[in-house]
Amino acid sequence: MSRIVLVRHGQTVWHAENRYAGRTDVALTPEGHAQAERLAAWAATAKLTGIWCSTLSRARLTAEPSSRATGLPLHEDDRIIEVDFGQGEGLTDAEMQEKFPEARAAFKLDPAKHYLPGGEDPVLVAQRGMEGLQAIAAATGSGRALVVCHNTFIRITLCKLLGIPLGRYRSVFPKLANGTLTEIDLTPDNAALLSFNSPLL
Repeated sequence: MSRIVLVRHGQTVWHAENRYAGRTDVALTPEGHAQAERLAAWAATAKLTGIWCSTLSRARLTAEPSSRATGLPLHEDDRIIEVDFGQGEGLTDAEMQEKFPEARAAFKLDPAKHYLPGGEDPVLVAQRGMEGLQAIAAATGSGRALVVCHNTFIRITLCKLLGIPLGRYRSVFPKLANGTLTEIDLTPDNAALLSFNSPLL
């Protein structure tokens, strides 16, 4: 059994306006960098055996201080990258309501069946998420891995791992703050959620 600690990257410059940052390489704010340093302080005493991040810079920059603090190499994996939000990329909720009101309303009712126009199918997100985390678990063995990735990716993948319908990812996991810890035990046949959205002390 592997212990996986999922962390949403630090705060970005789009955070204040709650803009959808999927594949756009958005910069961290000073607070985002501070969150990365707080994560590193936690990582230094967390008995980690491996560190992974997505290939987007906001995840890498959040994970790099932890790599330095622990002396562990940082591995990047494009399977744990954020969801592609298609036409919603870079927009706020209000802007999406204006540009494509019917599609936005359908998305709110069932974001898996009616994902954003031109965006990535959550079924495919869940599949690559499972593959990525199972690969990390295989490399981790009985150890504990830190995985720095993304908000919607984490929520969709958790639903898949826990047998929750994907269309409920926004309601079951309504909020995931930047820099918080979500910890799971993972085997090839089972996943157990140990904590969700836990702030660093």
